[in-house]
Amino acid sequence: MTEDATQLSLLAPAHPARTASTTHAQVLVFNTQHASPARAYLQAEWISQQPAADLVVLTEASSGPGGAALVEAMGHFGYPHVIAPVAAQGDYRTVLASRSAVLEPVDAGVEFLPHRAPAAVATIGGHKVGVVGLYVPSRGPRERRNEDKRDFQEAVAAALNGLSKVFPDMPIVVLGDLNVVEPGHQPHHKVFGRWEYAFYSSFAQAGFTDAFRHLHPAAVEHSWFGRSGQGFRFDHVFTTTAHAPLIEACAYDQTPRTASLTDHAAVTLTLSLAAGNREHEKDSA
Repeated sequence: MTEDATQLSLLAPAHPARTASTTHAQVLVFNTQHASPARAYLQAEWISQQPAADLVVLTEASSGPGGAALVEAMGHFGYPHVIAPVAAQGDYRTVLASRSAVLEPVDAGVEFLPHRAPAAVATIGGHKVGVVGLYVPSRGPRERRNEDKRDFQEAVAAALNGLSKVFPDMPIVVLGDLNVVEPGHQPHHKVFGRWEYAFYSSFAQAGFTDAFRHLHPAAVEHSWFGRSGQGFRFDHVFTTTAHAPLIEACAYDQTPRTASLTDHAAVTLTLSLAAGNREHEKDSA
């Protein structure tokens, strides 16, 4: 396949591979590893075939031809609703895409590098859910070691407490590549400082629950592997703690990593929305 992103538009439109759920928020996190146009097309094709990918959070999307091709390819494979912020100075960005739920863009309140933190209200079968995608900067070059990472983490932590006003009376899902691991991570990595662990902990302090840990308290799982072969659980999914009982599934899928589509595992979340409405009606009675 040609590397020219413009060639993607010459392909006949594809029919959606799957029908989106009207009772569950089915979300997939996928780090695109700043894919080229050709690899972006393959990534979109794989994503479209996944049952738990009605809503997609694409991290490390480039601002160049590869990122443009990714957005176009997602549309080709049945994701007509896309939020793709413009990144400043060629920085990476986060992209949101939806099979059928209309995405109403909102401001999550992340003031530093906001193109890495797009947010939207997704309406799924009459149910509303707030979605915030995140791509935390890596540690950066020696001359700017950790500067952008620390500033972005601080901006996100400051915004978390205000999300209940941005998304009133609905479940909120915050997910993406955080480039940090949890306290007690196995194996232990000496490279992380207290401020990085504090960022992970800021989600719980703001009323959010790690969806994977909620279902799998003791499981050892990784989403990225270093040159030494040691694993890191960098990609995370958080839901509002009040809606944690509605989490039906949260899992890591190593397939895109082992297939060389990207260097990260994908992460999926299934959250029951109909059950949440029934509980709300019960509480209001």
